Amino acid sequence: MNVLDIAKKIVREGPICDHCMGRQFAKLSTGLTNDKRGSAIKLALAMEGDRINKDEGDKEILEDLSPSSVNARKSLRLKGEGEKCWVCLGLFEKLDTWAERAETALKDYEHSTFLVGTKMSGLLSENEEIIWTESGTTYAEQFKSEMNREVGKLIAERTGKEVELENPDILVTLDLAEETVHLQVRSIYILGRYRKMVRTIPQTRWPCRTCRGRGCETCNFTGKQYPESVDELIKDPVVEALKSKDTKFHGAGREDIDARMLGSGRPFVVEAVEPMLRTCDLAKVEKEINERAGGKIEVEGLTFTPKATVETLKTVKADKVYKLKVTFKEQIPEDKLRSTINELIGVQIQQRTPQRVSHRRADLVRKRTVHDMKLNELTDDYAMLEVHCEGGLYVKELISSDEGRTIPSLTGLLGSQAFVTELDVVGVDI
Repeated sequence: MNVLDIAKKIVREGPICDHCMGRQFAKLSTGLTNDKRGSAIKLALAMEGDRINKDEGDKEILEDLSPSSVNARKSLRLKGEGEKCWVCLGLFEKLDTWAERAETALKDYEHSTFLVGTKMSGLLSENEEIIWTESGTTYAEQFKSEMNREVGKLIAERTGKEVELENPDILVTLDLAEETVHLQVRSIYILGRYRKMVRTIPQTRWPCRTCRGRGCETCNFTGKQYPESVDELIKDPVVEALKSKDTKFHGAGREDIDARMLGSGRPFVVEAVEPMLRTCDLAKVEKEINERAGGKIEVEGLTFTPKATVETLKTVKADKVYKLKVTFKEQIPEDKLRSTINELIGVQIQQRTPQRVSHRRADLVRKRTVHDMKLNELTDDYAMLEVHCEGGLYVKELISSDEGRTIPSLTGLLGSQAFVTELDVVGVDI
């Protein structure tokens, strides 16, 4: 079928606007907007219908086209206006209205780029399927592609912001059924390192085990297992600086609640969710976090970073350095302790998931390496050890054996039970 044959089938279905007519041939003749393409096709069809009417007395094409074309109506000497398009239900006459709604929704958000998306109603989707099926066109563009493009152009003209297809600051969704605009604001990501100076707080928010965050007598109706976390101590200054809805915390691993994180600190990314601002003074934010934390944590080196950094933190294998305070069930001679420690250096440790985390981790045997291990101090009551190991090694179990689930272990090689009473992370090497 040629273009006019397809157009004849289209107009038999009912009145159609220039946009919707042109969109059925969007893959033909680049450099035209759909409304100009549709106007040209209607004009050509009106001329063909007028020719057939004059030569053969057949008015069918003009009559089918007349609700959609002033030229066809003139040829038939009909008065009155065209009818509303049955395909888009007149939506392409309301592009300015949608652009205005989007501009209003966007005005409170700092942004440089945006992208428009469209949520179709069921009726519009059905209409689109009908016209494709009945006309047999293979050159059409989707309704929402044109809607996105045309409203996007109008928003750009109104706001001076740029359309960005790959990674926009804000996605503007036009909900055609609800006649509303929804915004999806791209998060802001801030990279830094934190030190945790106390042994009583977890890294991230921890819902109450009893009520799972709903609030109960056990948690004093806070919904929390612990009253604060590294995550929450960082949260408020970031939320205030970027006017975000909330934050999410992404750490390069985590230390136990009863462990301090010292040395150069642990890398982390804090994600500001739905920020109204996209820039802020990070030096000021860093200072505010540290002052409000009151010595519980310290952060440093805050810098804006891309989203991909989160995936890097989650997947990279980081070596760790720990300092451990270890006690023993019985007195251990220094020479025996030193020789046992040397037996663990460079050895691949086979570690079944520790009992203390088995409720939240798969029961697997993991293989990790101890790179170095030192005895820094030995008294009658305890030993101070330093362990440099591959990320993912559970060092408490390296010492205790976890009832034989870690092989080899300090306990197993000594033949006497050893316990970690204090643990500090002093290095996270990425």
